[in-house]
Amino acid sequence: MSKYIATRAMRGASALVNETEAMLQKALAEKGPDCKVAFPNTAYYLPTIFGMTGTAVETLGQLPPILKHARSLLHPLPSDKHWTPYLGETLDSGMATLLAAETLEAIRFVYGLQPEPMPGLKLAGGTSFTSPDAGNGQQGTDGGHLNGPIDDIRLRSWGIQLVDGRMPGFAAIVGCAKSNEVAVKIVRELQRRSILTFLSGNVNGRSIIHQLQEEGVELGYDTFTVPFGTDTLSAIYALGFATRSALTFGGMKGGMPREILNYNKDRVFAFVLALGEVDDLKYAAAAGAINFGFPVIADTVIPEILPTGVTTYEHVVSMPFNEIGGKDDMERAEQLVQKCIEVRGVKVKVSNVPVPVPYGSAFEGEVVRKTDMRIEFGGKHTRCFEFLHMTDLDAITDGKVEVVGPTFENIPAQGHMDMGIVVEVAGRKMQTDFEPVLERQIHYFVNGASGIQHIGQRDIAWIRISNNAADKGFNLEHFGKILHARFHADFGAIVDKVQVTIYTDPAKHAEWLAKAREGYDFRNRRLADLTDDKVEEFYSCTLCQSFAPNHVCVVSPERLGLCGAYNWLDCKASFSINPTGPNKPIKLGSPIDTKKGYWSGTNDYAKIGSHDVVQEVAMYSIMENPMTACGCFECIVMLIPEANGVMVVSREDTSMTPAGMTFSTLAGVAGGGQQTPGVMGVGKYYLISPKFITADGGFKRVVWMSGTLKESMAEEFKAVAIREGDPDLIDKIADDKSVSTVEELLAWMEEHNHPALTMDPIF
Repeated sequence: MSKYIATRAMRGASALVNETEAMLQKALAEKGPDCKVAFPNTAYYLPTIFGMTGTAVETLGQLPPILKHARSLLHPLPSDKHWTPYLGETLDSGMATLLAAETLEAIRFVYGLQPEPMPGLKLAGGTSFTSPDAGNGQQGTDGGHLNGPIDDIRLRSWGIQLVDGRMPGFAAIVGCAKSNEVAVKIVRELQRRSILTFLSGNVNGRSIIHQLQEEGVELGYDTFTVPFGTDTLSAIYALGFATRSALTFGGMKGGMPREILNYNKDRVFAFVLALGEVDDLKYAAAAGAINFGFPVIADTVIPEILPTGVTTYEHVVSMPFNEIGGKDDMERAEQLVQKCIEVRGVKVKVSNVPVPVPYGSAFEGEVVRKTDMRIEFGGKHTRCFEFLHMTDLDAITDGKVEVVGPTFENIPAQGHMDMGIVVEVAGRKMQTDFEPVLERQIHYFVNGASGIQHIGQRDIAWIRISNNAADKGFNLEHFGKILHARFHADFGAIVDKVQVTIYTDPAKHAEWLAKAREGYDFRNRRLADLTDDKVEEFYSCTLCQSFAPNHVCVVSPERLGLCGAYNWLDCKASFSINPTGPNKPIKLGSPIDTKKGYWSGTNDYAKIGSHDVVQEVAMYSIMENPMTACGCFECIVMLIPEANGVMVVSREDTSMTPAGMTFSTLAGVAGGGQQTPGVMGVGKYYLISPKFITADGGFKRVVWMSGTLKESMAEEFKAVAIREGDPDLIDKIADDKSVSTVEELLAWMEEHNHPALTMDPIF
């Protein structure tokens, strides 16, 4: 290993520890040792410190021992007499850097210096990052602050994309690109590959964040491009994110540094891309990243560390920008990204979609505001529907895309019109059961195009095309091209032909809307009749085992996956598509206790799937052997013993619950593949299932619920209340707007005569 790298890293680490000690002494004198410190909306305290040392830091007075430990990791600068070409001392310096950096960032929060202000910052989809002006733990909405730490709600919402491969890993970019155009090209190449990108650092005061801002590139959660801050220290949030991934999805505990670092090396495919001059602090931070198994790739001339050991392949790679082969800067930037992917071993799947705008999962969830809109279909003023049905192989022409009716060229800007998207598919292995499964993919496939917003499904779809996309040539025919390419790419095992027709002609639109609604009604009635006792097999889902190795998920007709993204039909389709994939049939075998949901087959699978960690799973109980979770659940159901019932917390809810914990804190109890009686992660539509915790009393046990959930599923819950024989039941359930403590909850239940008060004890 280069003595030059070791010297620079050790020197940078030492300087940072000295600076942090001085800053901490100042903070202790001015704020006092009892002053609270925290990263807003995140669990696991200061995550890197918590993960590496097991110390749950909550006050300034707990930080001096952390810095004392960081100083113990520093070593004398190497000399010709005292020098061994090994990584150990450099890695120690890297870890000292991370501990000091997180300490310093926490102190900055105390002084209101984080997140960093940046007036005029353009955030995608109205992203609201934490602002010191909003108060601790609240969300600023001025769009003028950089992100700071990723909140736990976003961490978990990205979980399913991380485990199913839509988001193959993340890149931590530090510094400033050669030019604005190169900065945009690098980010677009990462987005095209659906790689999450974190931005930080600067070179001589100029950051890649400034470059992207100047070029009008939208940054934020919606575009997978998150600006942490313009100094090198803010890169600690990327490694904090990695630590929290191990704690959230891997079932790790604080104070398990070796396990957390190995988890990241083996399961989190991340790398550091250092742009521009690399100073001492960047060398030190890079050494910290290597501890996690994340290689560092630089676009300047620096010494390399090529042998393997800590990272999967090379540790430090120099790829000087001016020496990269290629005709121009854009081609060189693309090669630089490709080199990063190659060194880290990131598995990327890019669909070749023939549209005139950038395409990839990074653009899913992108919001097109009205001021940026060229045309919209659906919403308040018009009707937009989408309908997929199977047909005979001879009845359609593969790749045929037809627009029946006028296009939007003559519609004024910000106008609207009716549209119907009818997809006809044929295949030797295609079944009618798969129609709704494939139809739901239209949302994801269309959303992958930059400048296109898709919300809803069936006959309440809402699509917008931005001015920018229209200016680049995006038209109605491109919807068909996207769907043809993606259905073949993702469902080629069951789909042989795909034909798409776009209807805007009023008469044809009305005709096909009626046909579509007949199809929707048929599916609803068929799914309503599909119950657990009418099938001989459930399905396993092991997608999340890449993050929580011992987690087992059993999907039945009346209990969808805890992520909310996979139901029984989805798993059946998945198994037909890929018999060796994550979803396999579980033969129920002999019934053991059908009230609680025990079968010999599900118990056998629980043991095998969890590697003997979980012995039994009760499908219909929260109190006895509940199903485990990884961390991707939509809601948490938790026992409130004083109320003889349970509360339901949505992951969109950041408020305090009657249990005295927020969703983020509760998730540490419910996730990680743990089986904890009284706590369970679920998909939100399981709440309306007739089988929802029936062994414990069913839906009448719900005594408190997040208001956002109550509002968004009002009609569904109304139907459940009628089914339960208590039409006013939903009004008897408290929410975060009315109750935040157990005492308030009990008073509410008495006042509203909640049925849980007279039910048998839940224990």
